[in-house]
Amino acid sequence: MDSAMHDSEAENLSRSLLSKFIATEPLDKVGEAGERAVWEAVQGAFCDRECLAYWRYPIFSQRGKYRKEPDILIVDREWGAIIIEVKSLAIAQIASISGHLWEYHDYYAATGNPYQQAENQLFALLEYSDREPTLQRQVSGRALVALPKINRQEWQERGFDRLPTSPPLLFQEDLCEGMRDRLIKTPPLVTAPPLTEEQWQLLLAVVAGTPLYRPPSRRVLARDRSRGKILQQANEQLLQLDLEQERIAKQIPPGPQRIRGLAGSGKTVLLCQKAAHIHLKHPHWQVGFVFFSRSLYPLVIAQIDKWLRYFSQNEVGYDADNRNLRVLHAWGAKGQPGLYSFLCRQAGVKPLTVKNLRTKQPNEALAEACCYLLNTAAIPQCFDALLLDEGQDLIVDRCKFEGKQPFYWLAYQSLRPVDPALPHQRRLIWTCDEMQSLESLTVPCVSELFGEELAHLVAGSYSNGIPKSEVLSRCYRTPHRILTAAHAIAMGWLRPGGMLTGMQCPEDWRAIGYEVRAPATLHRPPQNSPNPISHLWQGDCLEFKTFPNRQQELSYLARHSLDLLRHEGLRPSQEILVIVLGNFLEARQLEIDVANFLIQQGIDVYLPGTNNYNTISCNKEQYNPNSFWFPGAITISRIHRAKGHEADLVYIVGLDKIAVDESNLKLRNQLLIALTRARGWAVLSGIGNYSFYDEMRNIMQRDETFSIAHRYAPQRKLAASSAGELLQSYQSGNRNFRNWNLEKAELENANLKQIDLLGANLRSANLQGANLDKAKLIAADLKGARLKGASLNKVQLIGANLQDSDLTAADLRGANLSDARLEGAILSGANLNAVELTGTILLK
Repeated sequence: MDSAMHDSEAENLSRSLLSKFIATEPLDKVGEAGERAVWEAVQGAFCDRECLAYWRYPIFSQRGKYRKEPDILIVDREWGAIIIEVKSLAIAQIASISGHLWEYHDYYAATGNPYQQAENQLFALLEYSDREPTLQRQVSGRALVALPKINRQEWQERGFDRLPTSPPLLFQEDLCEGMRDRLIKTPPLVTAPPLTEEQWQLLLAVVAGTPLYRPPSRRVLARDRSRGKILQQANEQLLQLDLEQERIAKQIPPGPQRIRGLAGSGKTVLLCQKAAHIHLKHPHWQVGFVFFSRSLYPLVIAQIDKWLRYFSQNEVGYDADNRNLRVLHAWGAKGQPGLYSFLCRQAGVKPLTVKNLRTKQPNEALAEACCYLLNTAAIPQCFDALLLDEGQDLIVDRCKFEGKQPFYWLAYQSLRPVDPALPHQRRLIWTCDEMQSLESLTVPCVSELFGEELAHLVAGSYSNGIPKSEVLSRCYRTPHRILTAAHAIAMGWLRPGGMLTGMQCPEDWRAIGYEVRAPATLHRPPQNSPNPISHLWQGDCLEFKTFPNRQQELSYLARHSLDLLRHEGLRPSQEILVIVLGNFLEARQLEIDVANFLIQQGIDVYLPGTNNYNTISCNKEQYNPNSFWFPGAITISRIHRAKGHEADLVYIVGLDKIAVDESNLKLRNQLLIALTRARGWAVLSGIGNYSFYDEMRNIMQRDETFSIAHRYAPQRKLAASSAGELLQSYQSGNRNFRNWNLEKAELENANLKQIDLLGANLRSANLQGANLDKAKLIAADLKGARLKGASLNKVQLIGANLQDSDLTAADLRGANLSDARLEGAILSGANLNAVELTGTILLK
């Protein structure tokens, strides 16, 4: 176990180092060899520095009709900000230089002013830092021009070095170990001392745009240790930059990308930032941001607008009339198009409504409508990029299109290929968290979304290391105590009858931020739940109360709410949220009962969609499904509408609605979603006396470590890692896993007979005792893989890399190892009867 922990720490360190260098787009286009050489030189020069570097950082300066971002930005704790403008010109392509103006020959532009461009971008960046009082005029800065195709002698022969305006330059020969010295010898345009730790963390936050997360400070008229004062302290703290989040948010993949993450891990904010960056970098692209719950319209539009304004220096904001960036509800409504209704119109098909369809369940009805459209018309390719938020809400169990998920297939079909030569590569980016699903319990792999032939879409990485699939393991919104309780109760970790849902292998648990300390013991390190409330608040962030009847439960809710408003410094709207539990009809009635009771106690409330506060219902014309909050009123919501929203304190009423049917996973998922809406505190309450309450009390006694109750196979298996997804998909009958990234995967004793892993990355994977009979491992990378005792009968390992692999006692009868590499491989005791070894490299 200690060895595994050390391996995990080493892997995290390695990922952190890689994340210091963020290429926002791939560097694989024709003509980008020079830029790539400079970028690789920067990585070599700064790999051991306390720094953060970007290839094409998204800060945009106006340049005529176009916007241009810096080619390379480096922020270094000691040396401040460095901008490098890269010009991949041969010396013959520079016709002349006059002042800052360069005239070009046989180049895509006639003229340019590269150094002035770098200067402008540097000062634009420093303007951001100057907005923070602690950083004002405290960040030094340099600007240079890199000429990766020109050497110093060529430059001097043209006499350019004697020009009075000759800028600081990096020549071809500078792209080596001496590059760092060359950079620091460049006179700074702005001089400042090295940054303190506090200033350095703040500068990283400024570069990342983290200040957008911080709510504005406000006056709190309450005692020092009140919740309002604690929130004030928490908001003043600056969370340390999450390099994984920063990299994912700013990278634009050249094809599909899946982003998984826990509730509160920042998926929506990250996706909004990505949408803003795509639009700023490629304003001519047709981009769509899509989500399921209509009440998220204001939140999503506000987030995208903030990111656009931040990275354009307030020159660009969200414009509903700009057809190149659309925010769309999945379905659409009268006067407010959604992706489905928009594509119907583009295809010349009348959109269906719920009353035209057999099923009334929202996600299944949408799937049925999508199937009809797919069967009726050719889908026009209208978009260059689509970003789907909360993708689990768009999954269905029943209504499929040719075995595929209808909404995903419709979205995929509406996209233009990134490259005409690669028609399957389309820029569909989606976030998901299957644990938050309220309708479907399906956990689909990619082949179930897009079909078996496209199962490889999110396997592996694009060029420049942009992953096709990401997992966010840290939860920033919800305090540690509430988050672990939410997972424990939703999955049934301590359920007397055994766990109801969960992960299959240790990698899956690690992917969502847990350590597996023993076969059935989970521990969540506090650093994976860095919400500061846990440390600032002296009491418990999570409370659980039961009452004999509903009257007493609501009386407590009213008294406590009044105390929060009068003495604890909380405001009603967006800081306090009441969520009611239960199935549709009973939750609707409970919502009304809670609202009426609080109104009678003099507390103003708001029911989402109504036209005013203290209004229980309104007519169709006044109904506004986009509205969730109302100034001065506490929102009372059912769980479906609450998804995507959050509040500082969340009351969860009606726990008995779950207790009466405690094995119902959809009901338990309501608890997970409700609890993870909380930014600071959560209060659970119910009536009566149920054994389920004992399970909840048992969970309340734990904090960071849980021993899971494994008694029966869970109803639903979840996967968060590549290995877990492979096992789950294989067990459901899929065999195509070509080009998957399974580096260091734990697949010991797995049954993978006849699996297709052509071209897969299985470096250092643990496949001891696995059954790989008749598997296709052609051109697979198995360097350092552990295959001790594995069954490899008739396996195809043609051209595979088996360097330093352990094949002790492996059964390789009839295997084809033609052209394979086996240098350093351990073959003692292996059965090599009838093995084909033509062209195989056995010795170093």
